[in-house]
Amino acid sequence: MTKPIEGIIPVMITPFTEDGAIDYAGLERLIEWYLAHGVDALFAVCQSSEMQYLSLAERLALGRFVVKQVAGRVPVVASGHISDGIDDQVAELTIAAETGADAVVLVTNHLDPKQAGTAAFRATLDTLLARLPQDVRLGLYECPAPFRRLLSDDELRICIDTGRFALLKDVSCDLPTVKRRVALASGSGLAIINANAAIARDAMLAGSRGFTGVFTNFHPDLYQWLRRCGGRHPALADRLNTFLVLAALSEAFGYPALAKMYHQRLGTFGSIRCRVIGFDVRERFWALDAILDQIAAGTVAFRAEIAALDRRPLAAE
Repeated sequence: MTKPIEGIIPVMITPFTEDGAIDYAGLERLIEWYLAHGVDALFAVCQSSEMQYLSLAERLALGRFVVKQVAGRVPVVASGHISDGIDDQVAELTIAAETGADAVVLVTNHLDPKQAGTAAFRATLDTLLARLPQDVRLGLYECPAPFRRLLSDDELRICIDTGRFALLKDVSCDLPTVKRRVALASGSGLAIINANAAIARDAMLAGSRGFTGVFTNFHPDLYQWLRRCGGRHPALADRLNTFLVLAALSEAFGYPALAKMYHQRLGTFGSIRCRVIGFDVRERFWALDAILDQIAAGTVAFRAEIAALDRRPLAAE
């Protein structure tokens, strides 16, 4: 039986050296950090990985490295789907399959690049399904770049009915939409996984099978505790959820460089170099280090509080 792809799934950042090359030593440490913090799967070669700024050869090498380093400890999904031309899409998705990932993720805006509607979406999807390896599981991602292309209910049903899709990274950022999609996918092999921190807790309570937002790069273990244990400790879960929502607002301040600053502090890698950002984030966003101080302090405090709960005798529960 094929293992479901669900739970807390970080959207991986790509460390670069100061001269702009992929920092594979740093990437190895990053992967081990994710795994040590209790993730259920990894999403490689995604928007957070700066996939639009990686060559096809780099996307292949990056995905292969992640798969090899993870070595089956958790599922790995990979994308790198950045083109509009159908032959280019086939080439890059075939490359994604060659990484050995457990699922290859299709980006919805490239399935309908001219925003022509369901007929165009289905034509592209049918072509890709016919030309990609038939034994490869697939995923869907409503990536917001270059534009956010949400699936209609009919389009989601089309994807479910193919039997090929294992997950949807939901970027609707709308709880009623998540609930409707969970109902549509019920009984199928497709997991609806919300990516918006503001509704992460409520979405999981409503049946979203995990969380895959950008702040899984800061404290995936806290989202995991909220998912698995929050119901047993509602007061702590309420406070933690408020912290997670507010912390995630800082995504607007230079992400993914912001996440790289955080990991630079942890010693995961040395540089905060990004290809997607061509400006000095500290100059653009004043007091950025002070914001990270508060996120780091809150993360440590909640981890300590959770650890103290784990040390309580059962009679105290």
